[in-house]
Amino acid sequence: MPEARVVPNEITFSAFISACEKGGQWEQALNLLSLMPVARVVPNEITHNAAISACSKGGQLQLALNLSSLMPEARVMPNEISYNAAISACEKAGHWQQALNLLSLMPVESVVPNEITYNAAISACEKGGQWQLALNLLSLMPEARVVPDEITYNAAISACEKGFQWQPALSLLSRMPQNGVVPNEITYNAAISACENSGQWQLAMNLLSRMPDASVLPNEITYNSAISACEKGGQWRLALGLLSSMIGMSVFPDEVSFNAAIRACEKGGQWQLALNLLSSMPDMRLTPDVLTYSSAMSACEKEGQCQLAVSLLSGVPDPLLVARKKGSGSWR
Repeated sequence: MPEARVVPNEITFSAFISACEKGGQWEQALNLLSLMPVARVVPNEITHNAAISACSKGGQLQLALNLSSLMPEARVMPNEISYNAAISACEKAGHWQQALNLLSLMPVESVVPNEITYNAAISACEKGGQWQLALNLLSLMPEARVVPDEITYNAAISACEKGFQWQPALSLLSRMPQNGVVPNEITYNAAISACENSGQWQLAMNLLSRMPDASVLPNEITYNSAISACEKGGQWRLALGLLSSMIGMSVFPDEVSFNAAIRACEKGGQWQLALNLLSSMPDMRLTPDVLTYSSAMSACEKEGQCQLAVSLLSGVPDPLLVARKKGSGSWR
């Protein structure tokens, strides 16, 4: 631009800083912001907001908060975009207290929060394990004339899931269609996981069965949570059935799927099936981990198959050769 005798102005700097923000280059964004006074260009709310957002995306919470607090000093008043970027930075860092503090400051500064503001604050509470505060924020949205969307509900249900609160999670899920919000796979995954965490395997299975009617396709996270729910409920047959049905649904099991199914077999005293699952993992290009072997060994140990447990521990290539001679069933 200098070679072309073009002088950068606030629009130029705003575009450059926004590009840095989108590219995750927070250091470059701050550098450009600091160069504006040198270039005799006055920073505006757009440049500050882009710089705050760049810091937020880069995980630089303190820098984002500092920029936000220094805006009045630079004769630039924060707006809803400024607060949203700062609250989002708090959310990413798991600082729910600071997020709520910023939200409470908005009316004082005559700034009206929108759905992005509430979504970021609820998500901050979710990450901080504050399910009650998340639900409280959701309940305040109608009063603030802000309409919750699927992101709002997903964050609130996920907060309930982390707080082992399956009943509020299912209540929120049931309210979504009434409020014109369509649940998606993230919604169902969070609700099923909430049931799984609380040992409500029947409810988890019911939610899974309802997904096709809601035009929502389950993914590996959905199945993993449902299999784990069955494992915790001592339902090894259902766990194996779910694992087997994944491929038919074009959903490929991962290590988490097999680990949950093997734990279900362990709890059900099905050591042969546990070993069959273990042996089938390489065929599906999956690598057993410590949890896989630990569950398989525990299944053998509980049913008096100490030799097999020891062979697993000592790294015998195929301990199933011994098991198959005794006869074993198939998990499929």
